[in-house]
Amino acid sequence: MKREPILALLSTYLINYPQEAQTVTRFKDFVRSYADCFERSQQVGHVTGSAWVVNEAGTHVLLTHHKKLNQWFQLGGHADGESDILKAALLEVAEESGLAAFEPVSAEIFDIDIHAIPARGDELEHYHYDVRFAVRAVGSDDYIVSEESHDLSWVEIGNLADFTCEESMMRMAGRWQAFVQ
Repeated sequence: MKREPILALLSTYLINYPQEAQTVTRFKDFVRSYADCFERSQQVGHVTGSAWVVNEAGTHVLLTHHKKLNQWFQLGGHADGESDILKAALLEVAEESGLAAFEPVSAEIFDIDIHAIPARGDELEHYHYDVRFAVRAVGSDDYIVSEESHDLSWVEIGNLADFTCEESMMRMAGRWQAFVQ
């Protein structure tokens, strides 16, 4: 069953972050309820893969100024049927950043978030069940802005609030700072 690996990842995540039990339960219930949970055609919502991309020193995070939502976020996007959500997240990093080399810090989930995506055009409001992995750029920090972004920027993690105060972004910043200490 292609949903078992993400359910296992979420179970491990719950062990590491028991305070997020309600969110993990909601996420797992969604995955169990929809065989097509990795497809954007699932109108209730879909699983997405994202990455908290840090520079080699771990001091800066690469953010995208998202065109559709006009806000600064971590890199990521639709799984488009890919049930290996780490693979989907890494594909998004490659597509959205053009970074020459990067690697996951861990195969374990770094963060999860469930958030509403507003209706737009023919697309109804729906939810993104977002799985985030920590990823480190290796070597060059040079990036290429894709058509999905207004801009990209390496942001000093301590200055993240200059770009966004969104709760899950601040949570990831705190989690990263605790990880590197």
